[in-house]
Amino acid sequence: MLSWVVTFLVIALIAGILGFGGIAGVSIDIAKTIFFIAVVLFLISAVVGLVRGRTKV
Repeated sequence: MLSWVVTFLVIALIAGILGFGGIAGVSIDIAKTIFFIAVVLFLISAVVGLVRGRTKV
């Protein structure tokens, strides 16, 4: 999921350099959205992992 963030950031940088401000803005918004979704999913996963605890083998 974070690879998508990097991809959209690269697209935004290239579009910004070439002067396509609209495409760059949309790409940045998409990258921010995907990044925050990834952070939320990570936090949910960490909390669930802590609540479940470790299993003894």
